[in-house]
Amino acid sequence: MRATRFTHVSIHAYDLQESLRFYVEVFGMRRVPSPDFDNPVEWLELGDQQLHLFKRDTPAPEFHHIGIDVDDFEAAYRLASERGLFDREAWSPNARVLIDGAVQMYLRDPAGNLVEVNWPDVNTLDRSIVTELTFITDERPQSAEAQRASLYPARSPVARRPPRPPLVASTDSR
Repeated sequence: MRATRFTHVSIHAYDLQESLRFYVEVFGMRRVPSPDFDNPVEWLELGDQQLHLFKRDTPAPEFHHIGIDVDDFEAAYRLASERGLFDREAWSPNARVLIDGAVQMYLRDPAGNLVEVNWPDVNTLDRSIVTELTFITDERPQSAEAQRASLYPARSPVARRPPRPPLVASTDSR
């Protein structure tokens, strides 16, 4: 026997309606029916998986997190900037580029849960929108094994070493 996939992740909420609104408004998730348990819960559809919110008054673990792919990283970045959702203390500044060229940023939900927002390719981002990027290789040296790490293992090795995007858009019209 072996596991084949995740069906859901379950996280706590102090205020179910506030957390529900966060995941619907920020990530476009859709509320789906959930069973009646001893404690209040809400289930949200996330692709073919689910996010389960359960009411608890205990604090969220500081560094435990869920990772979510989005279909528009620039929109998520803009929304996080506008709403002040970035958690720069947890793992990184606004956005970090990994060895394979994937990009991640960390946000906190209303209950204090850490949410990692992921994008597969830094080279496809509009740098006039995603203005603050840090490369993990500039933060700390990477071992030989770490240099083979990939958040998206199915990606072609050709796309693994991204060129550094310019820090500002070029105005040269040649």
